[in-house]
Amino acid sequence: METENTPFLMQRRQWLHGAGGAAFALSLSGVAGMTELMAAADKKGAAKREAFNRFPRMVQESFVQRVKAVEAKGLLAKADLKNKQDAEAYVKELQKKIATVFSPFPKKKSPLNARITGTVERDSYRIEKLIFESRPGFLVTANLYVPKGIDQPMPAVVGTCGHSHNGKAAGSYQSYAQGLAKQGYVVLIYDPVGQGERLQYAGEDLKSLVGGPTTEHAQAGNQQFLIGEFFGTWRAWDGIRALDYLLTRKEVDGKRIGVTGNSGGGTMTTWLCGVESRWAMAAPSCFVTTWRHNMENELPQDTEQCPPGTLALGLDHDDFLAAMAPKPIVIMAQEKDFFDARGSAEAYERLKNLYRLLGKEQNIVLHTGPQTHGYSQENREAMYAIFNRASGLPAIEEEPEIQLEEDKTLQCTATGQVKDMKSRSVFSFTAASALQQDKKRKELDLKGVALLRAVKQVLNLPKRVKAPRVRIFRTGGSRDYSKKYYINYGVETDPGIMAVCTMLGDERMHSRPPQAQGDKRALLYVSHLSADAELRDEPLLRELIKKEGEDTQVFACDVRGVGDSRPGFTSQADPYGYYGADYMYAIYSMMFNQPYLGGRTHDVLCVLDWMASRGYDNVHLVGKGWGALPATFAALYAENVKQVTLKNSLTSYLDVSQEEFYKWPLSSFLPGVLSKFDLPECYAELKAKKLKQVEPWGASMGV
Repeated sequence: METENTPFLMQRRQWLHGAGGAAFALSLSGVAGMTELMAAADKKGAAKREAFNRFPRMVQESFVQRVKAVEAKGLLAKADLKNKQDAEAYVKELQKKIATVFSPFPKKKSPLNARITGTVERDSYRIEKLIFESRPGFLVTANLYVPKGIDQPMPAVVGTCGHSHNGKAAGSYQSYAQGLAKQGYVVLIYDPVGQGERLQYAGEDLKSLVGGPTTEHAQAGNQQFLIGEFFGTWRAWDGIRALDYLLTRKEVDGKRIGVTGNSGGGTMTTWLCGVESRWAMAAPSCFVTTWRHNMENELPQDTEQCPPGTLALGLDHDDFLAAMAPKPIVIMAQEKDFFDARGSAEAYERLKNLYRLLGKEQNIVLHTGPQTHGYSQENREAMYAIFNRASGLPAIEEEPEIQLEEDKTLQCTATGQVKDMKSRSVFSFTAASALQQDKKRKELDLKGVALLRAVKQVLNLPKRVKAPRVRIFRTGGSRDYSKKYYINYGVETDPGIMAVCTMLGDERMHSRPPQAQGDKRALLYVSHLSADAELRDEPLLRELIKKEGEDTQVFACDVRGVGDSRPGFTSQADPYGYYGADYMYAIYSMMFNQPYLGGRTHDVLCVLDWMASRGYDNVHLVGKGWGALPATFAALYAENVKQVTLKNSLTSYLDVSQEEFYKWPLSSFLPGVLSKFDLPECYAELKAKKLKQVEPWGASMGV
């Protein structure tokens, strides 16, 4: 066990006592750079010059430190396990935590309504083309490999696919299905949502209208958060129902069923280990590492790969496998994978200690192949080895010969897509549930204190320091603003995080804002993408500044991850793209149970607190686009906000839930919001603060 003097515990202690680790030092240490402004969503003109982007590492390093703190606490808990009794109690506690992360599963299992649409005969096995319903009307296409010439119940495997366009027909996935079948396993390998024959956004030509598998998953999964659903739960439920189907087959020995998959299938294998107790063995490939490595390495993952609440509960990848201990598991990594093999080794060492305490150290195995990302032959053979040992089948030296089938040969539907069989889509479930939640919520007629309580709960707003620390940055040169001079401030809002503000003036400034005298009025603008660029080029803002006149002090701010702290991500050129930094920080915020939008609202509130401390008790709060959301919520709580103007504000979350091809990013969403409140209720509350809305945006963001 680590001693109090180790760097490991010293770093943890420093963070937990509020120092914030190295994040603030790194993000504010003079790292300065300029980056091209992202083209505004309304495409109305280009900035005259590059926008400020002085702290591109701020949000990234803050998240790194937060994830490290969770990991450090988890490692201490694992180190405290001393005996078998401790280990057994730990496993039970993990199972309880994981159950909360993946709720709600359907309360009742609906009929599978399974049917075989065709059969492919091969020498030593047959392939049955299977369709079943994991939920009513929600079709799952699968191939069932059944060995021939065996007259007793056989071991079986559920195969979960990675992000292959053709799902179950991908070469490496066919390979392990055939390889297992030739050794005497019944194998059920099914298409994931958005892949193979299960596209969710198929056009008339039966090709995806949104892009590849990850895009399909993001489009369906991000939207589900609005109704309190998690896409990973839906994906895992498909795997559970696949297991249910295997148990209906007389060829299958129900006590010898395993699960395996690669990449996205490795994800599902890992989650299924945590949520389903009937597995006898498991083999996740090219996924298991640590959250810390993924965050440090700037590795975004699909919606289903980031279970909400996971980090809040202190769960790491290894914990989902630990929930199955001490049953046999092989963790398969690749030396050249983007899922860090160092993290795979760390996960293995944590599990090895747990399995040792449970008296089954031989049941946890790590295999690291020499290749890049993929279910290579070396990895498949590592899986065969542990599955055969667990199932009582003979060991083999190398994989049986594989003959890959054409995609069409394995096709379960007539056209290649379940859409033509009237299968329901994930979106159809989301839209219907949203309408139900909206109707039920409206019966409560939320307003006043009840509304404020609901909004605060969903945003999970932290307590604020009424007088936040503020940094004063040196400025110079003209920025073509409405006034000749400006000064920048950094309002520290969370450890490692600050909202960067700009104050305009008619004379040169080098210090804090002047103390407001009497009923000094102020305007605070919350930017869409960049306060710097929008101070120059946003017509409404320039109009308001002119209208307010000389007696109004003008401020503008960028919340976390916007403008001055727009992320500088190494792997994604566009940080606001569907798989960019903005998405990654939003999905990790969900894992902390602290929505990114809640953090951005907190930033605005802290800026307003700072302004109040300087005597600005009559503030006109203005927000645009993405910035209109934190401005809206902040206006509900800030007493010094007396007037509100919103441009391009979102009409409602309900509108987003009803639009299949919505454009708003995950960073603008709140988990379970439609069961608690919606934006029109907030806008109605703000009428008392002279709310004016200009050109509201619907689900398509005005596009």
